[in-house]
Amino acid sequence: MHSKSFKIITGILFVSLVISALGIHYHSVNAKPENRLTVVTSFYPMYLHTLNVIKDVKGVTLRNLTKPQTGCLHDYQLTPDDLKTLGKARVFVVNGAGMEAFLDKVLQQMPQLKVIEASRGIPLIKGDGEEGDNPHVWVSISHAIQQVKNIGSQLAEIDPANGTQYRKNAAVYIKKLEALQQKMHQGLDGIDNRNIITFHEAFPYFAKEFNLNIVAVIEREPGSEPSAQELAKTIKIVKAAKVKGLFAEPQYPAKAAATIARETGLKLSFLDPVVTGEADGDSNAYLKVMERNLKSLQEALQ
Repeated sequence: MHSKSFKIITGILFVSLVISALGIHYHSVNAKPENRLTVVTSFYPMYLHTLNVIKDVKGVTLRNLTKPQTGCLHDYQLTPDDLKTLGKARVFVVNGAGMEAFLDKVLQQMPQLKVIEASRGIPLIKGDGEEGDNPHVWVSISHAIQQVKNIGSQLAEIDPANGTQYRKNAAVYIKKLEALQQKMHQGLDGIDNRNIITFHEAFPYFAKEFNLNIVAVIEREPGSEPSAQELAKTIKIVKAAKVKGLFAEPQYPAKAAATIARETGLKLSFLDPVVTGEADGDSNAYLKVMERNLKSLQEALQ
């Protein structure tokens, strides 16, 4: 009797353990995880756009692939940590237009990854010489607005349960961008001398939007300092075109720009292409940088 009771108790314990195990397994499969959707952005401006679109949507985690001080991704090489980050993502938001040269490699390794190309539908400007299309579309506020629309609508397609919220958030942010756009036009449209020198090829879309004339760039690619001959040519252009605005970028050394300023008597100013910032989740960072760009242009050109 004692032996039989022992077997019964043992059997009950075993069944209880099995049920418990099954219960745990059932919970892990069917429970709604806290991080329901992980979205990764390629670099800082895409992070800012997407941050506004996913605002207050529960269960969505946003990560930026590159460090916020990385800058443009012209020659960026993926790291093992980058691949780990992407491996945990369901959605990858990129600028496109050739900015993320590593994208094909990512898609080969992760064909299940949903890619949102923010520049989709934006007419591109050809680069100089043998260069391809200029990818710096986000620097134009008009194109930034289109990018936000693209991110909002494509996220809504991928995650329809929150589609209304994505579109609503995008619309709210677009209103802010449109107000800034109007303010910048009002502040710049009355300027007579619109000839400027920029640091590199980050501002053609911006210049086109605000009717500025880029007569030369200091460096075709960041980090490739101009030769003495190229520098002399730029100085000659500045004098001949009566340029008033000489602009470096805060992300890069201004040695060559300072030389031009010294030789021409121009004040050295700065225009920021919004490619770096602080990792503090400031959803208004793009707006703040563009406000500073407006002030810098007005001080240099008026």
